[in-house]
Amino acid sequence: MTRLGASVARVRELLDQDLSSDKTVEQLLAETSARRSLDLSDLSAQEQAELIASRTVEVLPGVKELAERIEERRAAGRGLAIKLGIDPTAADVHLGHTVPMIVLNRFQRMGHDVTLLIGDFTAKIGDPSGRTAERPPLTDDDIARNLAGYQQQVRPFFDFEKVSFRQNSEWLAPYTFPELLGLLSQVPVSQLLQREDFRNRLASGSGLTMSELLYPIAQGLDSVALESDVELGGADQLLNLQMGRKLMELRGQQPQLVVTMPLIEGTDGTGAKMSKSKGNYVALSAPADDVFGKIMSIPDRLMKPYLEAWTEWTDEEIAAVTARLEARSLHPMDLKKVLAGEVVTALYGVEAAMAARAGFVAQFSKKSFTDVGTLPVVDAAEHGGETIATVLSKVLEFQPSASAARRVAKQNGLRLVVEAEDGQRAIVLAEAQAVRPLAEVVAEVLADEGLSAASGGVYLKAGRKIAQLQGV
Repeated sequence: MTRLGASVARVRELLDQDLSSDKTVEQLLAETSARRSLDLSDLSAQEQAELIASRTVEVLPGVKELAERIEERRAAGRGLAIKLGIDPTAADVHLGHTVPMIVLNRFQRMGHDVTLLIGDFTAKIGDPSGRTAERPPLTDDDIARNLAGYQQQVRPFFDFEKVSFRQNSEWLAPYTFPELLGLLSQVPVSQLLQREDFRNRLASGSGLTMSELLYPIAQGLDSVALESDVELGGADQLLNLQMGRKLMELRGQQPQLVVTMPLIEGTDGTGAKMSKSKGNYVALSAPADDVFGKIMSIPDRLMKPYLEAWTEWTDEEIAAVTARLEARSLHPMDLKKVLAGEVVTALYGVEAAMAARAGFVAQFSKKSFTDVGTLPVVDAAEHGGETIATVLSKVLEFQPSASAARRVAKQNGLRLVVEAEDGQRAIVLAEAQAVRPLAEVVAEVLADEGLSAASGGVYLKAGRKIAQLQGV
């Protein structure tokens, strides 16, 4: 049995137990946390390829080819050359940025050679992937400062001591204009313009600079310089990564395999990608209690993709707890507490995760608003057709305008709280929901969460102000 197989056997036993038990959860977190440093070099080439593929959107040309490349390199006495390019565009990092690092860490523990390619040259161009407008270029000072912040915050998910750092200015800065023209003569413009974001910007009359058009070429030259076997990137980077394959073929090299990572949905459940601009993110620098609480605020439907993105659980283990949810032998709140504990454990350790868990239970799960005293009452028969922002203004005398109410929601300060037998369930309401009819939003949220108003009191909470909802 492999080392991972032995760990899976232990975890499966724990997942069949009472996951509302602090003792069981602590044992589970200790075991799964140990996996983040587990040596995976004893896995077969096929097992390694499948473990990587289980956390990706695509492996191109395919999982079979990845396994074959692993076997080829093993026969030559070395591991794969794995590449991940980073354009250090910001100093603050959130949980979404760790997705490729976790997979990269798996490659590392399988015995492969990992290179983090710092895009100090391309950061001055700006990766246009998924953007609707041009991005301002960065200075050398910006890049150095952002890289230092990135490394410090992502360190819990990745061993930076066992990685090679390269900067693409090493080979891109001395690249001559005749060399570039010779290369471009072999790349059809139609291939560069396949990008949907490029086409949309051109169709709308927005700007598209030549430097942005050449960004995929620059990224492809990185793969040529590093002779990479595998390149990781977000699903929105697919065309950039495929350009690396084409340029490597033009240079007579064995084309790299492409591994694309999912773009993770934000905590607000609106479907938007996790990002700072939307306020639907979990900052890696946030305190343990805040991280735990932010994860607890997500809709239940996000638990599975979050477990896949940020834990070392296998597909079989995730399927096991999903089956328990469907069979109602596991409460969603108990699994969400385990998920929140997993994320906090990765950042701060098991002890901090258990402390955050205890703090959350003390603050929310066992508290009842019936103990608070007299609260303002919102009668759905009278106010159900009004927007939540209007209710906040008229009933709670809370906000002077709908825009101010939206700002509270954008900061995750607007919640619908349902009191049930097992404690409180607090559901964060998104900014868009703040300007929709109260009754409509309440009915939708209760249905999505599998709750009913009959299970207990229903409350609208904005910041520290609370109103009880009647007739919902």
